[in-house]
Amino acid sequence: MTRFAPLLLPVALAAASLAGTAPALAADYPSRPITLVVPFPAGGPTDLIARVLATQLTQQMGQTVVVENKGGANANIGMQYVAAAKADGYTLLYNTSSIALNPNLYAKLAYDPRQDFAPISTTAVVPMVLLTHPSVPAQSVAEFVTYARAHPGKLSYASASAGNVTHLGAFLFLQSAGVDAVHIPYRGSAPALADLAGGQVQFMVNTINDSRAFVADKRVNALAVTSAQRSAVLPDVPTLAETVAPGFDMGAWQGVVAPAGTPPAVVTRLNEEIRTALASDTMRQQLAQQGAQVLGSTPDDYARYLESEITRWGEVVRAAGVQLD
Repeated sequence: MTRFAPLLLPVALAAASLAGTAPALAADYPSRPITLVVPFPAGGPTDLIARVLATQLTQQMGQTVVVENKGGANANIGMQYVAAAKADGYTLLYNTSSIALNPNLYAKLAYDPRQDFAPISTTAVVPMVLLTHPSVPAQSVAEFVTYARAHPGKLSYASASAGNVTHLGAFLFLQSAGVDAVHIPYRGSAPALADLAGGQVQFMVNTINDSRAFVADKRVNALAVTSAQRSAVLPDVPTLAETVAPGFDMGAWQGVVAPAGTPPAVVTRLNEEIRTALASDTMRQQLAQQGAQVLGSTPDDYARYLESEITRWGEVVRAAGVQLD
């Protein structure tokens, strides 16, 4: 079975292990508030973690880090905005895997993810979970696969948008299980989850952190998580790897980048601050409550990871036959 695994970067979380301090060029940085652009609507799974990070950075850096939501066009609006921003460290992008997906999904972009951003650090990865409406007669993922195979093309699944990781995560699962179903894209995970709970669609692969409330009150059933190990927030839910798809391992990863040309000393300072924030008990506890796994990397490691993810998701997008323009 093919292993669909993000190349999770080494986590260097102890502040004492961070390499050196930024050169004197960044000594006065920041001297005014920093804007952290989230290219998705407020309240979504990415926004939840970005706001925890912004709060922690505000406390550490002595300047306010403001989250600004610029959603739309599968994150392209927010990414284009940051790519065109002044490269001074005061406008940053809280990115997701969309930064690696979109160059494979769109023939034309107003930005180049390889050339227009300066990687700073990974932050976290959020496992995903296979959810079904209670009307689906399956109490386990094996039963669901059997039922879906017996009804090819009859079941529909939601996603946060076409080409989103919730779409391609479901595609990878369906491909590995030999299941045929109809994709219904939405404008965000919130309306997708609402329609799943209402029975308009039958299943969805979504991030754990904004699915937990729906699982807790039994509006939807959680059949399996996509990570290699079970999630501490859904400990009774098995993994796809231990059930129907050995080796299956994927999640929705996140990070921070700046406009290309940002001074190296500022990138270094931001990297150190972000990794210190990730090492804090406050962030680790709050991310753990959301089911997120803390990451952290050097800028160079993140640049290599982004390149590998652009290549990896290109193969998935071609297999899925998705083209958005």
